[in-house]
Amino acid sequence: MTHSEGFLRIVDDAKSRIKECTVEDVQKYRQAGSDFVLVDVREDREWNAAHAADSIHLGKGVIERDVEATIPDHSRKIVLYCGGGYRSALAADALQQMGYTDVYSLAGGWRAWNDAGMPIES
Repeated sequence: MTHSEGFLRIVDDAKSRIKECTVEDVQKYRQAGSDFVLVDVREDREWNAAHAADSIHLGKGVIERDVEATIPDHSRKIVLYCGGGYRSALAADALQQMGYTDVYSLAGGWRAWNDAGMPIES
């Protein structure tokens, strides 16, 4: 997908303030029994088609509105993913502004998840 210059500019700005993790990092979190929540921020139709196993769905359009009811602990580790790591970076930046302190955007997003052969649910 080709992204506009303005969109890439705000994503780059958000990425200057957030932390990213890799699929391998998520594997390590799971193997270590780390208490974290994997959140899919893609659109409803993307989520309905398939999503990462054991993830929850809080779309980019509603995450700021719904996250505190869904994940009330502002110190809980949260890993966000989207299609390629752009929308999740913007969502991670917003959650940090809301006071969440351990938020990550999954580098490469859904594409990286699939490329690594990670488990999915439909």
